[in-house]
Amino acid sequence: MVLLLIAHGSRDPRHAATVTALRQAVAERRPGLRVEVGFLDFCAPSVPRVLERLAAEGVGEVVAVPLLLTRAFHAKADIPAVLAGATAALPSLSVHQAPVLGPSSLLTDALERRLRQAGVRDADRSSTGVVLASAGSSDPEAIAVIAEIAREWRHASGWCAVRPAFASASSSFPRTEDAVRALRRAEGVRRVAVAPYVLAPGRLPDRIAAGARGADVVADVLGAGPEVAALVLRRYKEAARVTRSVVVAATG
Repeated sequence: MVLLLIAHGSRDPRHAATVTALRQAVAERRPGLRVEVGFLDFCAPSVPRVLERLAAEGVGEVVAVPLLLTRAFHAKADIPAVLAGATAALPSLSVHQAPVLGPSSLLTDALERRLRQAGVRDADRSSTGVVLASAGSSDPEAIAVIAEIAREWRHASGWCAVRPAFASASSSFPRTEDAVRALRRAEGVRRVAVAPYVLAPGRLPDRIAAGARGADVVADVLGAGPEVAALVLRRYKEAARVTRSVVVAATG
């Protein structure tokens, strides 16, 4: 069985470099597991080209893990359509789509690590307000998930406040700069930190950084950190376990 990481893709070369680094981190954690990368747009190789190559090599099963933090349009419609279209002419290849990465406590751990690397100390928690800055979505479910992550993180972490923000969303939802200004006015907040809830650099993360100029600290994107690599393998194992259970049930 092959693990295929499905990334969105970007014209920004830092995006593909980060995804490549994540592929390497995942492979190092699971020696013997073949890990491939396919992109939906802008970057090569595309998902269909990767699947065609795997089928030509005689691979029979693939678990596709979307490198997405919320279950929005790409996970619900775009990726299933791409996988279905690509495999329609590949009868020897079975592809199983795993759940998206988020939400997960491992991603919260990665956010915490990035804030520490940016210079936020544990002693600063009670007086620091954090902006959880997502790329954003027009999907109400995805937006609600980000808001819930912010609430749970605040209750579990000891931060003075945690507010969600979005780089691209409806005008009825706060942008990064709006959340920074709101925290500046909030009682008890003496320091504002922005934690980007995005995997790789690109246009929307740059928009988050631009909106975070009024903050005291801006953390880096999640990147190819150990928490993300571990989470990718967790999603792979979950999907592979379900696949094996279905096979056993069908043949038992």
